[in-house]
Amino acid sequence: MNRREVLRGAAAAAAAWLPAPAARAAAAPGFPAGFVWGASTSAYQIEGAVAEDGRGPSIWDIFSHMPGRIADGSNGDIACDHYHRFAEDVELLAGGGFNAYRFSVSWTRVLPAGAGALNPRGLDFYDRLVDRLLARRVTPWLCLYHWDLPQALQDRGGWINRDTAARFADYARAVVRRLGDRVRHWAMLNEAAVHAIFGHAYGNHAPGLTGWPNYVAAFHHQNLAQGLGLQAVRAERAGLSAGTVMSLQPVLPATPGDVDRHAAERFDAVWNRAALDPLFKGRYPALIEPSVAPLLRADDLAQIRQPVDFLGVNYYGRAHVIDNPASPLSGAAFGPLPAGTPVTAMGWPIEPEGLIEVLEDLRDHYGNPPTFVTENGACFDDQPGPGGQVRDDARLAFLHRHFDAAAEAIRRGCPLGGFFVWSLLDNFEWAEGLRRRFGIVRVDFATGARRPKESYRGVSRFIAGI
Repeated sequence: MNRREVLRGAAAAAAAWLPAPAARAAAAPGFPAGFVWGASTSAYQIEGAVAEDGRGPSIWDIFSHMPGRIADGSNGDIACDHYHRFAEDVELLAGGGFNAYRFSVSWTRVLPAGAGALNPRGLDFYDRLVDRLLARRVTPWLCLYHWDLPQALQDRGGWINRDTAARFADYARAVVRRLGDRVRHWAMLNEAAVHAIFGHAYGNHAPGLTGWPNYVAAFHHQNLAQGLGLQAVRAERAGLSAGTVMSLQPVLPATPGDVDRHAAERFDAVWNRAALDPLFKGRYPALIEPSVAPLLRADDLAQIRQPVDFLGVNYYGRAHVIDNPASPLSGAAFGPLPAGTPVTAMGWPIEPEGLIEVLEDLRDHYGNPPTFVTENGACFDDQPGPGGQVRDDARLAFLHRHFDAAAEAIRRGCPLGGFFVWSLLDNFEWAEGLRRRFGIVRVDFATGARRPKESYRGVSRFIAGI
């Protein structure tokens, strides 16, 4: 029996692990009525079925099969097998009391070559997913792009090629035509900065490019795609809520003194301001302006500066930065953490106060836009105990501390409307592979079996106000 057959056989048994549905409360403690409680995933990280029903290859299909690129040698060919088990995963959302689900669409399921002929079978999958979510009173929040560019577009330059921005707008129109009658919330891009930095400057994410010029081009053309996509979504169907998602983090010098202070200023520009300033202010930060100038056409900044109905904020921790001339990011790089800083299994700092700082920065410098925490969570090396249960107390404590920070930001006048946990499921964690677990539901990657962790139950109780 191969792995895929084992996955099918495990599906029926998994229902026994689902807890009783949580009661829906008017509001969790410290949060207003109507606050959105959700969980997030992304297509390549969970769907699997990479060669089924007409789907074309993405850059992550190619990259993950390159020797030495993924830490544990795994790939997303099957991942969580969500493509076949989505109904089970919707039950996990509904059973946990979540009222929203942020997921991404695989561009290559819809347009296998990135452009041209549509693939109806790919859109059929998202039809089924959306209908099941709505039937279980879980609101779909759809993200159009979470790093899985069609390889056919990469072969023509990918995000280094300006034309990819126009192809993204075409793709957005196609998905809205099919799902816009039922999906109201539309995010354009997930974390353009991270994709530009790790995929196009450092090269340890797909497509594996390196260097400052590639970073600048990839970032600018994603910003342009975002603006064109927002316009396309609104032109295709009125009344939708359209926004985008950014990874934002306060940037601090790792050591005292001017050298690392200036490095932190540069890193802030390339990570945060290169995403925020064009969208909200119609310009790039001064550090980047000379490099992006040759790429600009007359109306680019006007095309990028589109109104957003919401801004998704992905927050994991602060960046502590040092001067490093070898870094392709203007000589700035991640440095050591302050002594005694607690960390996750990824080595990332646990600093919930930084979430307040991010939201206050948006309040004070970017017009206080409606925001949602669209990702927050932690990787820990949790293991099943007797009976298969996972007591991930560290993850639950991490989430509670960030819930507290979110509530404090609301008290300080930040219009935060929701919080999405990353992630619903253990999944394929990009260059880290299957070895890193962020989920509030454990996935046995050999069988596909799902088992809610204690963090799932704890978050469910928090949402229910009990």
